[in-house]
Amino acid sequence: MTKIDLRTEIKEFLSSRRARIAPERAGLPAYGGNRRVKGLRREEVALLAGISVDYYVRMERGSLTGASDGVLDAVASALHLDEAERDHLFHLARQSRAPGGPRRRRPAVTVRPALQQVLDAIAHAPAWICNGRYDVLAVNHLARALYSPLLADPRRPANTARFVYLDSEAAEKFFVDYDRIVGDVAAKLRMEAGRNPHDEDLIALVGELSTRSELFRQRWASQDVRFHRSGRKRVHHPVVGRLDLDVESMELTADPGLLLNVYTAAAGTAAADGLALLASWAAGEETPATEVRARS
Repeated sequence: MTKIDLRTEIKEFLSSRRARIAPERAGLPAYGGNRRVKGLRREEVALLAGISVDYYVRMERGSLTGASDGVLDAVASALHLDEAERDHLFHLARQSRAPGGPRRRRPAVTVRPALQQVLDAIAHAPAWICNGRYDVLAVNHLARALYSPLLADPRRPANTARFVYLDSEAAEKFFVDYDRIVGDVAAKLRMEAGRNPHDEDLIALVGELSTRSELFRQRWASQDVRFHRSGRKRVHHPVVGRLDLDVESMELTADPGLLLNVYTAAAGTAAADGLALLASWAAGEETPATEVRARS
């Protein structure tokens, strides 16, 4: 992939969301059983949004340049977009309004020493910092131990998306919910593409994954988007076994684009015991766990 084409992104996102909405779900009568389109017709979306058919057709052809926030809200409601999808639509519109320009490479992202101090101060929970491309930029000692299978790849920065799609055998062993993880990773990368379609590193990553992984191509084509947020992460660590962890992902307002992720377990649970065992194992390692090949 040499670029992320904004018009194509808009067209495919809107058409994919329209295709999933049955007329009955939108409160419209479905006359007859032989509709030639899957989901809503363009004129039906225009009717529900209160805009002209020509206007909506222009939008779905990739032009959001003149769309006001009110129009975007109306279209989002007509298409039953969830919070992440609505946010994605607005990011696509903002990028459409921005002056065009060549792709640019972001300055190398470094984590401030104070942030590494924060990570190191979190003594009893794996904590790490990533960006929207899933680059692992900084870890504390427990996160280094927890993610030893991912960090075994010498390429730096380590990247969760590459691990999930390009080292799938190891990733399937590590992530208990691998099928959900592959969808989440593609959806969050798609979200990042809407925010930063000119990010050359992101373009290169998506291109690499598209070239080397049929599974990624399938998930990327779904046009799904998701936020980085709280949830559950179930992993099978090669040394300490199964860990069912609570995850909190927090945007760092002083460092736009960076996320702090902290994994915890309730006291008295098997996962808490597992984290304690993980800490003991990490303390006994002579070399950093980032350099240790995952054990069988």
